[in-house]
Amino acid sequence: MSELYATIQTPTVKYEQPLGLFINNEFVKGSSGKTFETINPTNEKVITSVYEANEKDVDIAVEAARKAFEGEWSRVTPTERGRLLVKLADLFERDYETLVAIEVLDNGKPLMLAKGDVTHSIGCLRYYGGWADKVHGQTIDTNVDTLTYTRHEPIGVCGQIIPWNFPLQMWAWKIAPAVATGNTVVLKTAEQTPLSALYAAKLIVEAGFPPGVINIISGFGRVAGAAISSHMDIDKVAFTGSTAVGRTVMQAAAKSNLKKVTLELGGKSPNIVFDDADIDNAISWANFGIFYNHGQCCCAGSRILVQEGIYDKFVARMKERAGQNKVGDPFHDETFQGPQVSQLQFDRIMGYIEEGKAEGATVAIGGDRHGSEGFFIQPTVFTDVTQDMKIAQEEIFGPVVTIQKFKDEAEAIRIGNGTSYGLAAGIHTKSINTAIRVSNALRAGTVWVNNYNMLSYQVPFGGFKESGIGRELGSYALENYTQIKAVHIRTADALFG
Repeated sequence: MSELYATIQTPTVKYEQPLGLFINNEFVKGSSGKTFETINPTNEKVITSVYEANEKDVDIAVEAARKAFEGEWSRVTPTERGRLLVKLADLFERDYETLVAIEVLDNGKPLMLAKGDVTHSIGCLRYYGGWADKVHGQTIDTNVDTLTYTRHEPIGVCGQIIPWNFPLQMWAWKIAPAVATGNTVVLKTAEQTPLSALYAAKLIVEAGFPPGVINIISGFGRVAGAAISSHMDIDKVAFTGSTAVGRTVMQAAAKSNLKKVTLELGGKSPNIVFDDADIDNAISWANFGIFYNHGQCCCAGSRILVQEGIYDKFVARMKERAGQNKVGDPFHDETFQGPQVSQLQFDRIMGYIEEGKAEGATVAIGGDRHGSEGFFIQPTVFTDVTQDMKIAQEEIFGPVVTIQKFKDEAEAIRIGNGTSYGLAAGIHTKSINTAIRVSNALRAGTVWVNNYNMLSYQVPFGGFKESGIGRELGSYALENYTQIKAVHIRTADALFG
């Protein structure tokens, strides 16, 4: 028992951390017994080690999920599925402080942001708990002698692969709609941040879910993730992460059993500021748009486009605002930006900063490491940026923003649409006509007007172009986890001759 749990003390709570693979409602060591370390990005020290899943463990988890889907879970009513999700949300709420502390410890997410993530996760579980008994088909009048109707049925066993930037929130985004619609799940966490997902798995048992309905494994993408993507007995795979890995997931799904795929991928989102914008409001949201979650956000407003009439004023104000962001210990209440999640991410971001300098962009503020311990990077603002620069085209996924100048609305749209991504965009203007015209013209799945990075579990989220396939959240996410069956019943005695 002790090998499957560790006692962890954080600055705010002391708790028991599950370490095993969660399969069939039990924590187990896995077939190899191998473990891997999870690192505290604030001080670069080992928090604990968790058990690592391999291909055989994926097989075992899928078998458990299949048995549940075809057995006990298939007889659970939609109303009961909803009740279980709401009960799980209640347990999240009871253990709120613990879940918040785990996110801060394992991810480096500031306390204020971790609280928002856990609150959002609770709301998401409750939201889909409410949807569980409201997914239904239609009756269609095709013929006087025929009863024709449609059924929205669960797809089956769903493989889900989540990222490290919003560990618990992505857990809820994936699991809640899948379970609400009657599917079973095998979910792989990101190897950088397995802890909150495993703690939440403990609550699944307490909530009363039957064994095998939700299975949570820790492991590496090249092994466990690849096994999920290519597994012949997984009916659907959902992935959130980089566009490059998303392509690999889709290829593996196609080469195996042509399983259904949804992908929520990268972004290089424009945040457009027009001359008539309320500059105080625009600066505030531009700062939040990029430095929220340390820039580790797929929809981050990482390209700020400013109309030439206010460009110089905006740059000066943005430089001042970025310098006010509190960077440091994520357990401190005043901290806005904590460390990047890992050494790998730190090195990658610093590489982009050096690339930007080499390409001729100007570092208006930041551009270096913050402190001497942990994976902290200064909030960084680049000016004198041109559209062909790598820092204006590629996703950096860190606290780095570029500012470009534009002349008119047409140029703003051209630059805004000028990457391979299409996840999100922002517009700042006092003109409703400008807001509507530009919103319609931008090739992005989400457009914020006079705000940025405001997400709700009630509203669909997903991308155009290389930013993904399908939609998370809202009623639209239910479509990812159901398939439609048409039934034709001949009611008259006579048959066609």
